Amino acid sequence: QVQLVESGGGLVHAGASLRLSCAVCEFDLNYLTVAWFRRAPGKEREGISCTSASHEDTYYADSVKGRFTISRDLFTKTVNLQMDRLKPEDTAVYYCAARPGSVHTEVCPIQTAFRNWGQGTQVTVTS
Repeated sequence: QVQLVESGGGLVHAGASLRLSCAVCEFDLNYLTVAWFRRAPGKEREGISCTSASHEDTYYADSVKGRFTISRDLFTKTVNLQMDRLKPEDTAVYYCAARPGSVHTEVCPIQTAFRNWGQGTQVTVTS
């Protein structure tokens, strides 16, 4: 059973940066596709980024493209989300999710494609 633990959330001003980390336990990160989702107040959970187990495919939602960067660190067994130029509309609870094997990036925003989830970390961006 894959265990995921998010960290790195916080309260920042618009324009600032944050780096979220998703620690992956009990599974080899090389063989996992890992995604970041977020749920803003009053909104549906949204898939925003994903790195496939192939290590070649990545996905970004239009809302974060050019500002967020996903990466995986096999040494620390983490998948990180570097978030730059944050906006108030980025305020949300951020979750990482994982599934074994590679997927096409079309699958990345689909919540039901991922069986393992972390507990979430709050990101609040003030104007």
